Amino acid sequence: MASPALSSQAPEVPGDHQAKTAAGLRIALYSGNYNSVRDGANKALNRLVAHLLARGAAVRVYAPAHPDHMFDAPGDVVEVPSVPIPTRSEYRVTYGLSKAVREDIKAFRPNVMHVSVPDFTARQAQKLARKMGIPVVGSLHTLFETYLDYYGFGFARPWGERYLARFYSRCDLVLVPSAVLGDVVRRTSGVPTAIWSRGVDRTFFDPARRDEAWRQAHGFGPDEVAVAFFGRLVLEKGTAIFAEIVSELRRRGHRVVPLVIGEGPERERLAGALGEAVFTGHVEADELARAVASADIMVNPSVTEAFGNVNLEAMAAGLAVVAADVPVVRTMIEPGLSGFLADPASAGDFADQIERLLADPALRRTFGTNAREAAERYDWDAILDSVVASYRSLVKGIAADG
Repeated sequence: MASPALSSQAPEVPGDHQAKTAAGLRIALYSGNYNSVRDGANKALNRLVAHLLARGAAVRVYAPAHPDHMFDAPGDVVEVPSVPIPTRSEYRVTYGLSKAVREDIKAFRPNVMHVSVPDFTARQAQKLARKMGIPVVGSLHTLFETYLDYYGFGFARPWGERYLARFYSRCDLVLVPSAVLGDVVRRTSGVPTAIWSRGVDRTFFDPARRDEAWRQAHGFGPDEVAVAFFGRLVLEKGTAIFAEIVSELRRRGHRVVPLVIGEGPERERLAGALGEAVFTGHVEADELARAVASADIMVNPSVTEAFGNVNLEAMAAGLAVVAADVPVVRTMIEPGLSGFLADPASAGDFADQIERLLADPALRRTFGTNAREAAERYDWDAILDSVVASYRSLVKGIAADG
């Protein structure tokens, strides 16, 4: 039998809890990683499920379970059989929908199947949805094809791109975080898309949480500029080029002590490459908000993210951001106004932009103020209500207000 649901409690969601705009929707959500690792995609899915429950939908999540990294997550969660990924045991790979899981899905009677990762099990979920006569919604969270470049399989990237195009072509609608990626998905798969952007909690990521005592305790003086890396410490987040950037800045005569906020399998290698640095490890809640707000510049060299939550979170915290110049980031950061963009392949270009900020405290403050204002556009309630509307566009016979 399928594992029993782990949680059915709908957590609080900011906004109007009386509007049951999702009533009548029954969402079966397949996730490759829902309640074991707090990465950006995972947090977005948790936020979506919480919102759907608060808006009156029924949601049942199908995902692997990790024996050591479980955390409370909203919704009813049914375990899908899985095995750990070698060398990355915090992540697990499922190997198909078992008979018990299939029967659980049928008994739940969803009117939408949502698949959030393009793996073998998701393909089975797509096929099951077709047999049940319900629409399939895909959501794009990560540019998986770019991962191949970081792990010695760049030669296989064209194959990966073709696979993803075929996968999304089997959906009725694909939720994408930006119009730029929507254009790509429509061109390669021929499937309609809708925008599911990301929001940010501006009471959590807030410049007011900057803590001079915390900075001092971690070795940063009042006038010292804390250059931060914020995210999981994995190759695909750009840890190697971040180390090159720091080395280039030091070569140019700058004393840079990086503030590394996050944890992951690349920590030891990154620590060896950086030398003098402050590592916070994995932090959550107030400690996370304090750490981010206590930095001055956030550097994000990653090119693998479909949205880039950390950019938005740093902007909300009032930091000047220097990020890789990729299409999705250009929709968020206006160069020269709320941050700088740099050539993703050039540590020197990153160093050039960071130098401008190191030399000009007033510019850092201006960027931080503008970035905070830009982050106000990303309201979670409005964004998630648009996802509800996207589901409804595919489901017939449900009254708009339940």
